[in-house]
Amino acid sequence: MLYPNTELLSPAGCYPSLRAAIANGADAIYFGLAQLNMRAKARRSFHLEDLPEIIRICKESDVKSCLTLNTLLYEHDLKLARNLLETAHQHGVTAVIAADMATIQIANEIGLEVHISTQLSISNYESLKFYSQFCDRIVLARELNLKMIRSIFDKMQENDLRGRAGRPMELEAFAHGALCIAVSGRCGMSLYTDNSSANRGACIQNCRKEYTVKDTESGKELKIDNNLIMSPNDIKTIEFLDQVLHAGIRVLKIEGRGRAPEYVGAVTKAYRIAMDAVQDGTYSQELVESLMPAVEKVYNRGFSDGYYLGRKQGWSGTAGSKASHRKVFVGTISNHYKKAGVIELIAEATQLEVGDDYLIIGDTTGVVEGKIEAMRVQHGEEMIEQNSAQRGATITIKQDGKVRHGDKFYKLETVAPPAKSEAVKA
Repeated sequence: MLYPNTELLSPAGCYPSLRAAIANGADAIYFGLAQLNMRAKARRSFHLEDLPEIIRICKESDVKSCLTLNTLLYEHDLKLARNLLETAHQHGVTAVIAADMATIQIANEIGLEVHISTQLSISNYESLKFYSQFCDRIVLARELNLKMIRSIFDKMQENDLRGRAGRPMELEAFAHGALCIAVSGRCGMSLYTDNSSANRGACIQNCRKEYTVKDTESGKELKIDNNLIMSPNDIKTIEFLDQVLHAGIRVLKIEGRGRAPEYVGAVTKAYRIAMDAVQDGTYSQELVESLMPAVEKVYNRGFSDGYYLGRKQGWSGTAGSKASHRKVFVGTISNHYKKAGVIELIAEATQLEVGDDYLIIGDTTGVVEGKIEAMRVQHGEEMIEQNSAQRGATITIKQDGKVRHGDKFYKLETVAPPAKSEAVKA
């Protein structure tokens, strides 16, 4: 092994994502609870009562669990923060990802391991050395390039820098996912416009909207070539993952607690394969190219190197996802005949055809992918083999995976590349 103690850290905003991360090779997951985390307004969010089950699933799978409590804390938050930390510690959470010194202090008091969030923008060795007395891992500022990271890592090695628990300090960095235009995500824009603080998990994502430039005298509007002038591409490091590990990063973090389970599963799997290949000496351009379709298939805003290679950033250019595929809800699994390896469902929302790719998503199932090789459609009392089924039809499909009654069934459709916006000349 070239790089010991490496870790792949995946996001979990719901049970299907949690299961998908574990099934696809995550060494650890990070999650937030409904309050006091940077995804407090996300559609996918756990609550305090979910904590015992989250920890149980992680321990059962020998996967580490990190509670994300990285918002700024106001005075009235301190009691809740302490309660969350103490409860998490009692249930056996591995660590807390923290940014506010109050969170860090409370975690230190109760003996809970601390990982300092990128929100603190730690960008040099002296800062890292200062914070090492309070934590065991630091998520570096997103603005650093690999040369800067390596310089920090070398000084850590030279000085045998250790964290609060006496172990060598660990460096963590974002390997894949959304990049914010603000410094390490510390943005005040939505607080200014809507009194909704991004630093308290309530970002309304002004930066992801389209904007025009207007001449106040004539009223003439200019449409900018790239309307989304504050919305960067997503980070993607899979093409130079060997360089990231060489720079000293030992924990690769995938962004996306608010993204769908199939995103978590696909990206985790791709980076697991790439990380293992670096370690066993089989990492190559050919391998990377073989993994790219999987990460392009799921939600993304287009890709860039982030700041890691010191190159110009990319901008999303179009609103929403640039994923090559989208999922379309078909129906809910009404029966699973395990011995026969067959599922039954009603095509509630759309039609299906033999050859369609599909996803099955459920709280216990996680994400299961497949292709319809054959199907039977109900006609009266009989199930007849057909190549297509219209909306409203009852269908049976071969499925040997561990799926369950009540899981959601989606088909995957190819998405045409978005048209590039054209500038309007003055």
